[in-house]
Amino acid sequence: MTTSLTTPREVERLVKGMPTSDGAGVKLLRVLTQDLQVRLDPFLMLDYFHTDNPQDYLAGFPEHPHRGFETVTYMLDGRMRHRDNTGNEGVLSAGGVQWMTAGRGIVHAEMPEQVDGLMQGFQLWLNLPADRKMVAPAYRDIAAAEIPVLRTGQGVTVKVIAGEALGQAGAMQVADTEPLYLDLQLPAGTTFEHPLDEGFNSFAYVYEGSALLGERGQRVAAGQMAILETRPGRDGVRIAAGDVAARVLLIGGRPLREPIAQWGPFVMNSREEVMQAVQDFQTGNF
Repeated sequence: MTTSLTTPREVERLVKGMPTSDGAGVKLLRVLTQDLQVRLDPFLMLDYFHTDNPQDYLAGFPEHPHRGFETVTYMLDGRMRHRDNTGNEGVLSAGGVQWMTAGRGIVHAEMPEQVDGLMQGFQLWLNLPADRKMVAPAYRDIAAAEIPVLRTGQGVTVKVIAGEALGQAGAMQVADTEPLYLDLQLPAGTTFEHPLDEGFNSFAYVYEGSALLGERGQRVAAGQMAILETRPGRDGVRIAAGDVAARVLLIGGRPLREPIAQWGPFVMNSREEVMQAVQDFQTGNF
């Protein structure tokens, strides 16, 4: 269960997440920020939340709107309850994923279930193409047991959330942007390789330990995102763990190459469309 790359992608740039807060004051690390949206098209945002202090997250994310993109919430520890104005309700538990298509408009709340304990996970925003921004909203809870988990001959654990890895289709497939979303656990001294279309944008986020990326073995520490180069002739991604184990998200996808107009929770293709989204929300037309 290995591949053989001839010219793996090198690290173009290292990015350190920015501490911020969202919702009702939930503390988190914003890793993929708005200034990187064009470079990492079709991905709009990546947040990492990790705290064992309940005061950092108990207020949660009360009702708020979205339009024009998808949110992918991956919970590592803790639980989060989702409710929205289309009647969906569910609890996102450790190891599970919530895949929500905001489409033409959704209003939802995400609230922690437990009173105390560790809360850890990620939220990724994935853009929708112009011809799908106004589709009907949709929601899917994917339990941990529904997500394929593979182990390579070297002992690397590969959780296939979206796309395909090692011949195994992931829990989600999206035709327009073909996102790849892998959670990798690499024991010390192991290597993982994955082919990737040379035109896809991609990045890796190390959230435990440290990893070595590319043929040159660029070291990426915990809390750093490595933007991987997108250029002809690069046939995939190589990630290795040196003398310590690593946990890494590997994310890639086909760019839409469309204008991005964002105002808070609305992501459209023009300022006029964003203003219409604001008006529709304010007048109760979501």
